[in-house]
Amino acid sequence: MIKPTITKETILRTGIFFALLTVAIGAFGAHGLSELLTENSRLETFKTAVLYQLFHSIALIICGLLFDKYDSNKISKAYLLFNFGIIFFSGSLYILSITNIGIFGAITPIGGVLFILGWVYLFMSVKSK
Repeated sequence: MIKPTITKETILRTGIFFALLTVAIGAFGAHGLSELLTENSRLETFKTAVLYQLFHSIALIICGLLFDKYDSNKISKAYLLFNFGIIFFSGSLYILSITNIGIFGAITPIGGVLFILGWVYLFMSVKSK
């Protein structure tokens, strides 16, 4: 089995892409979905999803900037955890906000745990080579 290689460029591009997506989703929520989000009483939920996506997009960019300086293996793990955290945490909140189907809220804590683990790995990566 071929193991994919995570590079500094991949991490940086992913973080920048998620940041770009954050702006687009936030704008769409504010202008195109505001009536639906208000009707579903999920405007704050949507804002939380956008905010956490932004924080972790920046975390991804930080991972890319630290990649060559510190433990790249642990940073690669943090990168994967932050990616899946965005998908599970923010993604589930976006779906919950739009559909108002409560079961999607049960997925959100999985993303939160992934975020926490990502920060743990990033913390552990910062040591002299």
